[in-house]
Amino acid sequence: MKGLDRRPRRWGCAANAVLLAFIITVPSLVVFFGARTSAPAVWINAANALRREPAHDRLLGGLLADGVDERSCHSRYQSAMYRRRAGRQPSPYLVSKLRRHEALQRRCGPGTAAYSHAQEQLRSGKNHAAGTGSPECKYLVSISYRGLGNRILAAASAFLYAVLTDRVLLVDPSNEMGELFCEPFPGTTWVLPPDFPLTSYTNFSIETAESHANMVKNKVISPVDVGAVSSARELPAFAYIHLDHDATGEDKQFYCDEDQSVLRDIRWLVMRTDSYIVPGLFLVMAFQEELGMLFPEPDTVFHHLGRYLFHPSNHVWGLVARYHDAYLAAADQRVGIQVRVFGSAPNSPELLEQITTCAQKEGLLPELLAEGLPAATTPPPAPSRRRSKAVLVTSLKAWYYDKLKGMYWERATVTGEAVGVHQPSHEEYQHFGARSHDTKAWAEIYLLSLTDVLVTSGFSTFGYVAQGLGGLTPWVMFKPDNGSVVPNPPCGRDVSMEPCFHAPPFYDCRIKQGADTGKIVPQVQHCKDVSWGLKLVPPS
Repeated sequence: MKGLDRRPRRWGCAANAVLLAFIITVPSLVVFFGARTSAPAVWINAANALRREPAHDRLLGGLLADGVDERSCHSRYQSAMYRRRAGRQPSPYLVSKLRRHEALQRRCGPGTAAYSHAQEQLRSGKNHAAGTGSPECKYLVSISYRGLGNRILAAASAFLYAVLTDRVLLVDPSNEMGELFCEPFPGTTWVLPPDFPLTSYTNFSIETAESHANMVKNKVISPVDVGAVSSARELPAFAYIHLDHDATGEDKQFYCDEDQSVLRDIRWLVMRTDSYIVPGLFLVMAFQEELGMLFPEPDTVFHHLGRYLFHPSNHVWGLVARYHDAYLAAADQRVGIQVRVFGSAPNSPELLEQITTCAQKEGLLPELLAEGLPAATTPPPAPSRRRSKAVLVTSLKAWYYDKLKGMYWERATVTGEAVGVHQPSHEEYQHFGARSHDTKAWAEIYLLSLTDVLVTSGFSTFGYVAQGLGGLTPWVMFKPDNGSVVPNPPCGRDVSMEPCFHAPPFYDCRIKQGADTGKIVPQVQHCKDVSWGLKLVPPS
């Protein structure tokens, strides 16, 4: 009998081991153990995930092509499962255009005979003569630099320009662009190979002789009037497009049809920008009809391009998925708060007040009972029924997170809701080009995009990317003129989820004089957070 007594216990241990092994091998449950989440939350979240599964569209309405090996990029097809609401639907024309562009990238990209031929042409320093027809394969090289948000917006802008002009897009591999993101184009690479003939291209600047503006000034190239026939002439082997924050008015003639007419015949273009130049492309009359077919809803441009292009690499996706499952998945509502601290600004009680006033006034966070006031005497709801909010704070500083967390721990909420405050990292200051810093930044941008509602800091490309990926129209905290005074109102709902173009042209190419470019076409208006900036808005 003693032997029989031991057998059930031995089998019980084995069963427990099997159950534990099962739980540990299910990715959505692993992180809950690490986060010390209660068992009911685990099973509730798993049930919710199963209920949501049929609604997930892994191809995002046809935005993504099927058939890519999921092992090479887990996030490409898994990310839809982490979003509680479907994104906006792409137009059928955009879907078909993307498939055609993918074919172009495969036909002309690195490793093909066409690419080798184009490289040799570039080394020779010669182009084909204008009027003899454009080569089948043309290229746009996008220079990657500055912060991660700038680099993402620059690459998205360059991609749209490449689509509009039938060019292969190649991104500069600097700053780990190849390590942070999966390859977006099936069957080929978008990373510029190391044997690119223009070895000093990352140093191109406003002074570069081959810049579009300098070549026009020096009569190396001549813009062609719309409708005119270009004369046969020798074109340069490449042109550099300088659309950085310090671009001059001459550089911004890029947004004029006459200049586009000569650039279209130059096989190689190299572009530097740290901005989201897409609103400027909507000012080019030659692009407007095509843009209207691609994006009937102009306020969805980055939403579609961002979800198409920017898939976190497997390492980054692991950070995103584990943190999401541990701290965000079980909450009834996920609130994102992006706090951008410019320069070496000290911790600001005024900014903290702006954050809390904005979030509470707009109903994103519950108000707190006055200090010392007892909580409601009615029996609290059972833990499984109490509404919960998970607040995701992203900031270089830990101080704002610590203060918010302390507020909602030390005092009860008026509504009885449970509020948890979380911050994945705090780097204290921006480390340009540091891989570990950019990895965390990309993971945090993506986590913000998974929230249900979002508060952002004005003028921040970090927030722009998150809101566009998530399809979220944010509440924007205005930057005060006087840092010691909380703005009134502290924030406002943005006009769209599109990023703001910080360095737009102030010139109307049609009448050839200065103009308010926020009043030329109805899709382009001024930004709420940057008064001189431009952004795309919904159709009126």
